[in-house]
Amino acid sequence: MCGIVGAVAERNVTAILLEGLKRLEYRGYDSAGVAVFTNDNTLERMRRPGKVSELDQALETAPLVGRLGIAHTRWATHGAPCERNAHPHFSGDLAVVHNGIIENHEALREQLKALGYVFTSDTDTEVIAHLLDHKLKELVDLTVALKATVKELHGAYGLAVISALQPDRLVAARSGSPLVIGLGLGENFLASDQLALRQVTDRFMYLEEGDIAEIGRDSVQIWDIDGKAVERESVQYRDGAEAAEKGEFRHFMLKEIHEQPSVVQRTLEGRLSQNQVLVQAFGPQAAELFAKVRNVQIVACGTSYHAGMVARYWLEELAGIPCQVEVASEFRYRKVVVQPDTLFVTISQSGETADTLAALRNAKELGFLASLAICNVGISSLVRESDLTLLTQAGREIGVASTKAFTTQLVGLLLLTLSLGQVQGTLADGVEARLVEELRRLPARLGEALAMDSTVEKIAELFADKNHTLFLGRGAQFPVAMEGALKLKEISYIHAEAYPAGELKHGPLALVDDDMPVVTVAPNNELLEKLKSNLQEVRARGGQLIVFADEKAGMSNGEGTHVVNMPHIHDILSPILYTIPLQLLSYYVAVLKGTDVDQPRNLAKSVTVE
Repeated sequence: MCGIVGAVAERNVTAILLEGLKRLEYRGYDSAGVAVFTNDNTLERMRRPGKVSELDQALETAPLVGRLGIAHTRWATHGAPCERNAHPHFSGDLAVVHNGIIENHEALREQLKALGYVFTSDTDTEVIAHLLDHKLKELVDLTVALKATVKELHGAYGLAVISALQPDRLVAARSGSPLVIGLGLGENFLASDQLALRQVTDRFMYLEEGDIAEIGRDSVQIWDIDGKAVERESVQYRDGAEAAEKGEFRHFMLKEIHEQPSVVQRTLEGRLSQNQVLVQAFGPQAAELFAKVRNVQIVACGTSYHAGMVARYWLEELAGIPCQVEVASEFRYRKVVVQPDTLFVTISQSGETADTLAALRNAKELGFLASLAICNVGISSLVRESDLTLLTQAGREIGVASTKAFTTQLVGLLLLTLSLGQVQGTLADGVEARLVEELRRLPARLGEALAMDSTVEKIAELFADKNHTLFLGRGAQFPVAMEGALKLKEISYIHAEAYPAGELKHGPLALVDDDMPVVTVAPNNELLEKLKSNLQEVRARGGQLIVFADEKAGMSNGEGTHVVNMPHIHDILSPILYTIPLQLLSYYVAVLKGTDVDQPRNLAKSVTVE
């Protein structure tokens, strides 16, 4: 994901811009650049492919000094990573940086060429620069011109613009890609993440969807999507608000569970248009490669493996693409038969998991069509060595037992499924638009599930003296049951295992008695009635049932049966939602057991050895 930093001040802003870019390096990028209105009253820039350190070195040789500037780290979506495609982009007397994807850039490019504009890059962003320059010639005022420009843009964008004609201001626009204003004394700032500005301010104002902002040294003006002047609340952060602090939470794990609505929102931002997934979010060659995909091979470890198992249901049901999922440590040591035109997908929180990395390197020798990494760390080995990447935006995850990384991986895999189906035309009519709408609602649904925190804490008391637990699920909820069992064993040290509910009679039913709780996830889908029959088999043998059920499933409490009603959600998204109560359950059971929740015995956060 690209990064934006901007500043308008009474002091030289170049060092502030560079430090902001360095703080955004975690997001992943392939080039960096800065544009400054210098003290010589000229608009100048420096761009370099590669790391921010290379840009820093170039500026040491040829410094840019000025009081107004913008800077950017780019993750390529249109055009290869190189200097001419790096941001900022110039047109006339203005400079633009952009996060997101402009869907109608090709049509706009042709219109602008007809007006005499010459393009020097392959990016969709240069279209914005030329269109804005054209509007500025007509409308004179930079803010007014930006308002007119964004009306012609289709897609997702976070924009920051400066002009030599009006060097007292920085203007910005947000649609589908986050922007935050940092407030100072006699100086103000802009960034795509408040982390980039923590070295200069602790007061922030978040732009909302459709906002346009004009930022001066002593003033900030904002207009909403309807063009009305509005005020946005400013928030002050203490040092304790950083990811490395637990804040109000007892453990990092609980904090990270509760962060899931916000990190899912961040993972979606800039990747959805009004009714489609933006395929270019996976990389500049994504659409071309996705059109060739006939099979998908997913390889991962642990929690990431469970995310891959959910994705198999999605890929085959929605996109009609055969999918295989395998544990990386097994894949790398067996003879693999590669089907033609197979996309090799790796999933990892850290991007440094030894078995997954080894599997990727092995796959490069086996003739796969291309490799795609779904990862949380933009500078990781897995990202650098893959052809395509989708970065989740979970932020730093400190608890060893993965929580928010898992749900953001699931979101990324659903975006992949919809992108493949979109490119290949295999999605049923209306499915993508409906699921995009549901994805926009997902953070709120996750918040509703988190509101059940105290209910789940009470349920956890049933496990205080238990040593074994069985988790059941059907369809895409079976991998969710596996993830629930993994979480419980990781941090509470209770032996737990998961089965497809239909397998009960084929072995696990022998274990069921009143000393073995059985945890079940029961969304309201076509398998619900069969699942209810499976649960009756458990009750007939004295098993204690804990059921997380859709509020419309018609299930209720009874002797030995404890039902927690879940918010209704589209069945495709239900694995993401039903993960939340299982995470909370494992956490509260571990607290009751008195274990080290954040650093469970014998486990490490990133497994970098075999």
